[in-house]
Amino acid sequence: MKALISVYNKDGVVDLAKNLLEAGAGLLSTGGTYRALSESGVTVRQISDFTGHPEILDGRVKSLHPKIHGGILARRDSADHVAELNRYKMEPIDIVVVNLYPFEETIAKSDVTQDDAIENIDIGGPTLIRAAAKNHAFVVVLVDPCDYPWVSDKLLRGGLSYADRRYLAAKAFQHVAVYDTIISQWLDGPEEKFNQEITLAFRKVLDLRYGENPHQNAAFYITGAAQPGVGTANQIQGKSLSYNNLNDTDAAFELVAEFDRPAVAIIKHANPCGVALGATSVEAYQSALACDPVSAFGGIIAFNRRVDEATAKAVVEVFSEVVIAPDADEPAKNIFSKKKNLRLLLTGSMPQPNQQTLTVRSLAGGLLVQDRDQVRVDSSMLKVVTERAPNASEVSDLIFAFQVCKHVKSNAIVFAKNGASLGIGAGQMSRVDSSRIAAFSAATTTGKCSGRQPAITALTASFSRVTLEFPGCMRPSDSDGLPP
Repeated sequence: MKALISVYNKDGVVDLAKNLLEAGAGLLSTGGTYRALSESGVTVRQISDFTGHPEILDGRVKSLHPKIHGGILARRDSADHVAELNRYKMEPIDIVVVNLYPFEETIAKSDVTQDDAIENIDIGGPTLIRAAAKNHAFVVVLVDPCDYPWVSDKLLRGGLSYADRRYLAAKAFQHVAVYDTIISQWLDGPEEKFNQEITLAFRKVLDLRYGENPHQNAAFYITGAAQPGVGTANQIQGKSLSYNNLNDTDAAFELVAEFDRPAVAIIKHANPCGVALGATSVEAYQSALACDPVSAFGGIIAFNRRVDEATAKAVVEVFSEVVIAPDADEPAKNIFSKKKNLRLLLTGSMPQPNQQTLTVRSLAGGLLVQDRDQVRVDSSMLKVVTERAPNASEVSDLIFAFQVCKHVKSNAIVFAKNGASLGIGAGQMSRVDSSRIAAFSAATTTGKCSGRQPAITALTASFSRVTLEFPGCMRPSDSDGLPP
């Protein structure tokens, strides 16, 4: 039995090599892996000695040799293949352990050059992996250090089953597919959005207890992109996140990223039940909560500023599932820590709402892919379509409402005043029904909040007389029963 080991990530490789030796394998290796193994006292042979050919082209060609790939690809049950191996003095290679140059980590560096990226495109590694995975009926292929222990144990107890080798082969092809996808996306650049063929590269980071409903299985995958958000957040405390928690937290954090002033969004079932701006985070939170304090119970709260002690004290007065923010000071963390079930996620910074990315939605047998909605409304984009022009305060509130509306499921209606949502109608089949829900919520809530009742009265009284049209929004259709 012979094993070839050539890895960039050397975690666990020495222990694996020792187990392979104990199982009776002779070891071959390349460059840095050879040095790591030999310096650890592992008996190993360099590939260049095995093939009789040195590494060339600054290491670009190391394992691309017939003695290597013939030994991997030969069918052991074919008399012709075995005869050819003997004719050319080739030996079967039964185990291939490879992981790849860190291309994704390389291109993530701010100072990466074109040459650095190109030199971290692995050629020999994927070729070895694909060859071994193709011949998995006879060859074991390992790309993940997490698999080293159980594979070692099985080899020491007699060997792997065909099902084991097939599982490892599937994992190997997936590993190469993700690697190639990342390279392809880097070569395309952001201007190449909708190619004739696309692949998506994601890595699982978490198995979830269940999906949207308890009878559904689910997992959380990330892209590896450095954009701040739920995929890169550090969970400071609280129980594990659920499918719905993650979905709602992402929606909340993306919403508050729209605003430069201190902003808070409270989300329930991926729709906001309160959004507000304020001079401080605690002021914004109190205004957001006032929009719909009943729905806010058990919601997700997102901040676009560091959470301080005063804000944390206000937040813990109402039960919440998740708080996400770029940061929190130590007094705030101490306050949150007393709520053991509250998840606190810190991201370090805010996402860029105008970042050029794509959104993907699965359909039966396909995907819908589109640009992320990058529009941030300002006064230059608006057109007055009514007899009375709005004043500056009304324009400011309408712009705020447009930005909130962007994150509300259609049909979406947002009533706003003084940089805070008063009522939100979401996800209804009719805009009329969404309007009624938003108006009912606003009237109900403001009736209980001192000083806010006149705001909703004035807003509803002028609703038909003062209107701004944002050209990027859909106009009501005749079937909605609303005036065009």
